[in-house]
Amino acid sequence: MPHQAQVPSSKEVPVTRPILPSNRSLYYGGAWHLPLAGGSRTCSSPATGETYGEVAVGDADDMEAAIRSAYAAFPEWRDTPPLTRAKALRQIAQVMRDNREDLALLDAAESGNPVAAMIRDVDIAADLLDFFAGLVTEMKGDSIPMGPNAINFTVREPHGVVGRIVAFNHPLMFCGAKMAAPLAAGNTLVLKPAEQAPLSVLRFIELIEGILPPGVFNVVNGGAEAGALLASHPKVAMVGLIGSVPTGRAVMTGAAATIKPVLLELGGKNALIACPDADLDKTAAGIIAGMNFAWCGQSCGSTSRAFVHADIYDAVLERVVARAGEFIPGDPTDPETTMGAVISRRQYDRILKFIEIAKAEGARLIHGGEPAQVWGHPDGNFIQPTIFADVTPDMTIAREEIFGPVLSVLKWSEEATLMEHVNAVDYGLTCSIWTQDLARAHRLARLVDAGFVWVNKSSSHFLGAPFGGVKQSGIGREESLGELLSFTREKNLHLAFD
Repeated sequence: MPHQAQVPSSKEVPVTRPILPSNRSLYYGGAWHLPLAGGSRTCSSPATGETYGEVAVGDADDMEAAIRSAYAAFPEWRDTPPLTRAKALRQIAQVMRDNREDLALLDAAESGNPVAAMIRDVDIAADLLDFFAGLVTEMKGDSIPMGPNAINFTVREPHGVVGRIVAFNHPLMFCGAKMAAPLAAGNTLVLKPAEQAPLSVLRFIELIEGILPPGVFNVVNGGAEAGALLASHPKVAMVGLIGSVPTGRAVMTGAAATIKPVLLELGGKNALIACPDADLDKTAAGIIAGMNFAWCGQSCGSTSRAFVHADIYDAVLERVVARAGEFIPGDPTDPETTMGAVISRRQYDRILKFIEIAKAEGARLIHGGEPAQVWGHPDGNFIQPTIFADVTPDMTIAREEIFGPVLSVLKWSEEATLMEHVNAVDYGLTCSIWTQDLARAHRLARLVDAGFVWVNKSSSHFLGAPFGGVKQSGIGREESLGELLSFTREKNLHLAFD
């Protein structure tokens, strides 16, 4: 199958200016604060190179101040009636919806992801805020029979100060969605946004100022030093992370100092399994959707290993290549753009290195494999959607998480060998299975080491369905009642009457 060259975009995109935040400082205790050591960094677009000015970068001392503010605010927020907390979250959700286009445009400009996708991100965050607001009365305990002379029951209480560290691929969505459960449960929150893309979070804070009491929601943009203190601080009762496996290890190490619970969503090297009876067109569409090419493959849930049965291998490859052509890198602020830019030059170079390694190891390039040329943005971090066929399980691109637009297609024949290869990696986040045989679907879903499995679908999340991984892909479940309950602790009460 010949390499499909990508036609460079020659479209001149009208300039659309995002609304930038007026405040570029740190936010805690209900106020904006300059970083104590005066740290800052320049924000810029990974697609166009345009700079958006300086933003504050906090260190450990700034994080200490934010944690103290959250700790002081906790008793009042803990004792706020759950339905009152829920009302505040619904107000925040409505603010997001009222400003969805502006917030999405700013997110796209700084993160490099297409604005059409980022609008969906805003909607998802607002929906999750509403979802957890609606669950506040479900933080229930149990009664334990003790006979006529006593009552024994359990109650759920918030932990205290919660720290959350989020990633760059969904900057605003992760902020809005990941504040919801801890605040609904009665915790106060210190959030460290993605270093590479903090502007949409700062603009979001400006829009919701005054809805929450001072100190309930705090944001400190900072580096590894600030994150390490957040994970290890004795006044932080729980910490959550969306990030890489090495960062997850560091957070667990820090949390171990005070034996606090953690909630980790980490990396993935996820499998898609196409069985011999799978519908060819739907399977090809699922393979492309599972790669999240709109985000340049920068998604921990991407099914970047497609195991296709030998009987349908060539037919599926032909369809996959045709569908990959729908994703052409372009200016992220253009509503018609279908694929954005990689977050940084460092990550761009890393992805291209993986592509060269794949070629050297004998994988067959059937689409992309090169930087993409976008009109007016010669220095943007654009890479073509890249597909390698005839990949073997021992190849580097089949084992390591690339976090880029690189799909590996592997051929299989025997189910036992297939499952051995699917489960051979250290990750276990998602898996997508394509078959018309219900018994086979159940069997493979049971055998795969993954926390979230689709059958005849890929990429989608579902409100209320617990999302999370096994092995080194993480600990805990999110987007569900389980996430809310994880931000509570259970207490038993025994009342004796004699």
